[in-house]
Amino acid sequence: MKILVVVASKHHATEEIGDVIVEELRAAGHGARRVAPAEVRSFEGVGAVVLGSAVYMTQWMEPMRDLVARRAEELRHLPVWAFSVGLAGVPGGEVQEPARAAAVVRQVDPLGHVTFKGRLDPAVLGLRERSVTRLGSAPEGDYREWDTIRAWARGVAAELDEHVTRTEGLAHTG
Repeated sequence: MKILVVVASKHHATEEIGDVIVEELRAAGHGARRVAPAEVRSFEGVGAVVLGSAVYMTQWMEPMRDLVARRAEELRHLPVWAFSVGLAGVPGGEVQEPARAAAVVRQVDPLGHVTFKGRLDPAVLGLRERSVTRLGSAPEGDYREWDTIRAWARGVAAELDEHVTRTEGLAHTG
């Protein structure tokens, strides 16, 4: 099955998570590829979608919010999973669910949504971004949990296989 992994990323950390998800989906026998939101013209021929976005100021990035606004109706007719990547709450041990992203995620009614810990590398930030992260006491470092990300992607593949089996079963009985 063709799976599109659509990722909005500013400093590549979320793209790297998307690439790992693609690897796991391919290992499970699915045809998967990662694209940026701006590359999506339609979901024709796509069997499932994974949407992922870096979180800034508790919300998904503008390119992903725009894609969901434009394509929500199409997405509601596909199996969709979503993930957010952020740092809020990391010093306390658990990443917090991005409050303002929830409304965007609900528009596509995903089969699952998870928030992964992200990465903050001051070396790739602009002056304004460095100032904002210092003011907000954002934790520097790479907090991504690759085993957790891989396990989630394998879970998506298993759920997709179950979904396909159910759909095929309904088609044969109908």
